[in-house]
Amino acid sequence: MTDTIRLEAEWILVVDDDSSNLRMASKILTEQNMRVSCLKSGEEAISFLLNAPPDSRPDLILLDVNMPGMDGFETMHKLRADASLSTIPVIFLTASDDAATEEKGLAAGAMDFIRKPFVPEVLLLRVRHTIKLVRLQSSLEQEVDRQTAEIREQNERIARMTLQIVQTLSGAIDAKDAYTNGHSLRVAEYSREIARRAGWSEQALNDLYMAALLHDVGKIGIPDDIINKTEKLSDEEYAQIRNHPALGAKILSNITDYPWLSVGAHYHHERFDGHGYPEGLKGESIPETARIIAVADSYDAMASRRSYRDVLPQAIIRAEMQECSGTQFDPCFAQIMIQMIDEDTAYMMREK
Repeated sequence: MTDTIRLEAEWILVVDDDSSNLRMASKILTEQNMRVSCLKSGEEAISFLLNAPPDSRPDLILLDVNMPGMDGFETMHKLRADASLSTIPVIFLTASDDAATEEKGLAAGAMDFIRKPFVPEVLLLRVRHTIKLVRLQSSLEQEVDRQTAEIREQNERIARMTLQIVQTLSGAIDAKDAYTNGHSLRVAEYSREIARRAGWSEQALNDLYMAALLHDVGKIGIPDDIINKTEKLSDEEYAQIRNHPALGAKILSNITDYPWLSVGAHYHHERFDGHGYPEGLKGESIPETARIIAVADSYDAMASRRSYRDVLPQAIIRAEMQECSGTQFDPCFAQIMIQMIDEDTAYMMREK
């Protein structure tokens, strides 16, 4: 980029109550192939601009400070108060060299001051520099907006891909168990709804949803014949089943960019009364994410088919939730789940 900027018929609005000043400014600018409009008061300027087409705005306003009626400061205030006019750059015109006046004008939003009587070279230089600066700022803002949009689109694409990978993995986990078709997805949906009702932020809900999708990832390391066994498990087999939270946490801990993913897998079998596993955590020492997933996981286990029973009746599930509130489950989240059950009069929250 060179220091020379090609000005293509810039439109300059000059507002000054002195006709000689208007003629002088118009002569200097039009000789440089600029389009010039001249008005003699702030009231005329505001009316003129408000009645102009929305896509027709001057590139710059040269605005006299001292005018009868609406002076330059009041005119500037009205310009900045209107969204359609507020971005038009303004240079104040003044015959005064009072520092307080200049300070007040710059504070009001003026980009520069030009002294009267005009020195043609100074007038042209400041007009050109101001227009160039505004255009560069506009170009920079557009480039920032473009790059921000690209980054946002890329992040959204990565988020969609990550979610699809997690959903595929959760489906593969559920496929190991003939009686947990769609379990992880339902647990994720129930968990997100519980958290939404508890007032969680949108980002926190998204994080919880992904953690809930992977809460059973540790079952990848459990043999299929144990997971699908219909008879009573031996002590050794049950110990392997109880190991899936720790195994899941170990697997997910390798995803260092998402450290919260492992929380649900690790602690969703902890109990509020401290009698759960694998760590025996109690009450609010259990991460909130895991306390929510524990409620959703247990609900879906009861609302899904098993080798030894069909889907439990809603009333039985509700009673179990109520009975285990404060012992197995965080009472706050258990009560939200009970509220969801009461609202689900058609019993749609179940394995189909």
